[in-house]
Order: sequence, then C-alpha cells, then structure tokens
Amino acid sequence: MSKIRYLANNIALFSVSNFVSKVLVFLLVPLYTNVLSTREYGIADVFQVTLLLLVPALTVNMGEGALRFGIEYREKRGSILSSGLRITFLAAGAVAFFCLLGMVFVPSEIRWYLFLFIFLFFTNAMYEFLILYFQGSELVPVVVVGSIFSTLTMILCNLLFLLVFKIGLNGYLFSQMIAFGAAALLMLLLGLSKQRQADDFEIRRDKDTERTMLSYGKPLILYSTGSWINNAADRYLVLFLCGASVNGLYGVAYKIPAILMVFQRIFAQAWQMSATKSYQDEKSAEFFSLMYTCYHTFMVIGCALLILILRPLAALMFLKDFHEAWMFVPPLLISVIFGALTGFLGSICLAHKDSKSMGIATGCGAALNVILNLLLIPKMGAMGAAIATAVSYFTMYFAALLITRKYVKIRARFVRDYAAYALLAAEAVLLITLREGLLCYLLLALIVTILFFLHIEEVQTIFKKFLSVLPIGRKPENNT
Repeated sequence: MSKIRYLANNIALFSVSNFVSKVLVFLLVPLYTNVLSTREYGIADVFQVTLLLLVPALTVNMGEGALRFGIEYREKRGSILSSGLRITFLAAGAVAFFCLLGMVFVPSEIRWYLFLFIFLFFTNAMYEFLILYFQGSELVPVVVVGSIFSTLTMILCNLLFLLVFKIGLNGYLFSQMIAFGAAALLMLLLGLSKQRQADDFEIRRDKDTERTMLSYGKPLILYSTGSWINNAADRYLVLFLCGASVNGLYGVAYKIPAILMVFQRIFAQAWQMSATKSYQDEKSAEFFSLMYTCYHTFMVIGCALLILILRPLAALMFLKDFHEAWMFVPPLLISVIFGALTGFLGSICLAHKDSKSMGIATGCGAALNVILNLLLIPKMGAMGAAIATAVSYFTMYFAALLITRKYVKIRARFVRDYAAYALLAAEAVLLITLREGLLCYLLLALIVTILFFLHIEEVQTIFKKFLSVLPIGRKPENNT
C-alpha cells in the first residue's frame, strides 16, 4: 500500500469516528448553554483543562509511547499494553490518594467535586491510553467504534441527567465518567479479541519495554505540559482575574474552534501513524513537504471560512448569556492553525524518537503564553487571553519548524504562508471592529477569495490526490 493510500485510508476511518463524535457533541452546545449557568460551565471547563494536564503527565505519556512503539514493534504489543495499563492504574491511585487527602483541608462544597475527580481521571486516562494503544496496534476500527460509542453514551446520559433528572453540573460530569469508562471497556474487549488471534501476542510485563516507553515518555511531559499551558493556562488566569462567569464565556468560545480542530485531529491521528512508518524512507522529505503544504492550505482556508460565518453560527450556538462569547473566537481559530502545524512537525520529531526537542518548542510557547496572559488579561479581559494564545502558538510553531530542519527540510512557500497569516489577522480584526453590516461581510468575503487564489495550486493538488485514492479511475501510484 502506498504512503498516500495508507494515510488516506486512516483519514477515512478517523473521519467517521471524529465527525460522528464531534458533530453530535457540537449539537449539544446549545443544550449546555441553555441548561448550565455561566458559572457552572466555567467550573466544568476547569475540570476538563485540569485533566488535559494531569492525564499525560501522571501516566508519563504511556499512550504516546504505545502509539510510537506499537507500530514499529508488533511482537511487543502485549507487553506495551501491560505496561501502559500498569502505569495508568498507578497514576489513578496517586490521584485518589491526594484527592482524599485534600478533602480534609477544603470546604465541604468542594469535597464532592474532589471525589468526582478521582473517577473522572481514571476513566479519562484509561480511555485516552486505549485510544492511542489500539491506534499504535493498527486496529483503527476499534478506535472508531470506541469513539462513536463514547459519544453516543455521553449524549444519552446528558439528555437523561440534564433534561430528565435536571441535576445540572453533576449530570454533566456523570455523563463524562460513564461515557469514557464504558467506551474504554468496550475497546479493551474488542481489541483483545482481535489481538489474541495473533500467534505472537502475549500480555506480560516486560521491564525492558516498560523502561523504553518511560524513557520516551518522560521528555514528552515537557511537551504535553507546554501544550497544556497553551491550551489551558489562560482559562485559569481568566477564572482568577475575571471570575467564573467570564471564564464560562471564554470556555464556550472554544466550541467553534473545535470545528476546525475536528479536521486537525483527524489528520493528526492518521499522520502520526504515517510519519512513524515513513520517516526512514529515502523520499520522506518529498512526502512530508507535500503533506505539509496540503495540510496548511486546508487549515488556512477552513479558518477563513469559519471567521466569515462566525456571527450567524454563534447566534445558533451561544444562547442566552453566552452570546458575547463570539468575540473571543477569531484569535482562537487562528491559534488552531499554528497548533495543527506544530503537531505535524512534532510527529516528525517523535518518529525520530526526539521528544526532547518538541518539549523545548512547546516550552517556549508556554512561557510566552503565561507572560502575555499576565500582561494582557488585566487590560483586555478574556480577549487578551485569546490574543496571547494565538501569539504563543505561532511562537511554538516557528520553533518547531526550525527544530525539524535537522531531520527533514520542509519545502514550502513560506513568504506566501506568512502573508496568509496576516490576511487572517486582518479578517479577525475587521469582524471584531465592524461586527455587522454589508461592508463588513464584503471585506471578509474578499479576504477569503484572496486566500483561496493564493493557495489555488495546493487546492488542485488536494483534489487530484483525493481522486487518486478513489477506487474508480485509480492509476498506478509511486511511493509518494
């Protein structure tokens, strides 16, 4: 199977799970903004971003190790599973110990949420590890089934707990725990039934394999923590400096960038597998450059289109007191582009087992993020946090681009690319300042049109490559 067809097949499978999952969850946003208060949503958002920090850090990124080494060492997949589950259980035990200890020192109303956090951490950590493990075992259909099942379970539980029982924030958190726990169990049952058919699969602890995974995962803690700071530190600072209600608005603003992140996640999941398989190929530079330019084009045009339709889209999604959240969306959308490109470049470093360099790149972005948040939030409120996020992600992307050059030189039209970023920034400023009116939308549409024609060659390439992997009219392909 050619590299492009392998990537395309995985993109197709991940598209099914991500579109079903994210689109259905996306449709729940009006329910959340109608049933939950801005304060409740702000608290729930802090829960989510705390998990984003603790899960990879406390599990020492065993999921990433399972993905990286599972693809390369098929015969060690049983040992990889054993080590990953062991570390995940140890991490959950540590969280339980500190949460139970913390109950002694916190007010009574917080104790209940510390208790819930124990189960939230365990179910989320198990789900995230198994997603990456089965991805590394190249059992993508198991990942698809688990992801869809998790989403459907979450939707049913949300409808039951929020609309029938009407238990608000508790119902929202219960839905998360049940969905992640049930999906993890289902994936484990399905995946093991397939893997046990292989002669070389045996679940046993291999200390050498575990040490290798831990050695790979430890430097990634800086990477995952830096990514977390870029994703989440602004929410904590908004919470402390502006209050839970403003943080609720800022948290819900991320729901529209999540649309673009669906496409980013689909590609990233498939690309990480392709990068690991192709990094030693003699034509890897050509393949990586082609994928970079196509990916960049898709993300830029997608971002421009979402900014163009942002106001009517926000009117449908952000109900009641959440409506003003639309203003924070444009900078967050732009940050998704740089986060996506950083992830693309990071996969190349990780394929070369260089997790330390990506930690440096994300660390630079994270440090700048904190500094800018402290400077801008007191003056501009949540808008300052959104701008800080976009600037820090660009810094992280630029550092990753420089670091990746020691492995492969990406050939792209970088002058054109930076002009595109300037146009996106202009589009964001125009929407926020002009807000509405015919002139506003004419200018936005003009910018989108310019961006499309700047990338016309890449659009044609994407279209041709898409046709080349269709079964009808397929022609013999080379390795790229």
